[in-house]
Amino acid sequence: MNKSDQEVISIFEDTQALLKGHFILRSGLRSEYFFQCAQVCQHLGKVQRLAELMIEKIPSKNVDLIIAPAMGGLVLGQEVARQLGSRFIFLEKVDDKLALRRNFLINSTDRVLLVEDVVTKGGRVQEAISIIKHYPCDFLGAVSLVDRSVESVDFGVPFTSLLKMNFPTYSADHLPEHLQNIPATKPGS
Repeated sequence: MNKSDQEVISIFEDTQALLKGHFILRSGLRSEYFFQCAQVCQHLGKVQRLAELMIEKIPSKNVDLIIAPAMGGLVLGQEVARQLGSRFIFLEKVDDKLALRRNFLINSTDRVLLVEDVVTKGGRVQEAISIIKHYPCDFLGAVSLVDRSVESVDFGVPFTSLLKMNFPTYSADHLPEHLQNIPATKPGS
């Protein structure tokens, strides 16, 4: 584990954003560990530092527009945009599907970066990418705070994460014995 990874984990632990228990992930899978990024987002100094570290990892700092999917990437995406001097918009849920609303525009001249908090299977990121690709912009790729995917995710665009953590995930009918007697919760990102 490198110094940056240690710093990110320390921030998550200090803000009680790395939880241990029995959790139902957005993907429907179960896990013993959960990244509740909203806990970190209460501490704007920590968000500022995480954004600095994320920016170090993105290949191009020449970004016109940061887009974040609702809800997890909002605070982080806005801080990345602030530090890069970029415009910021967000996608929001409408009937549990992401949508671009509020008269937000993606212009043909925009260099666009998608910022997300946690990727497990990548469904929300893929959904956001599908929306962005409807616009003739220069889509640079996606970045996440945490990539907890077990298998490599391929979004068809460049993807990087600040922290890669492979916590095992399980289907509800194949739980390990130590999780079977712990009530499952869905705490939200």
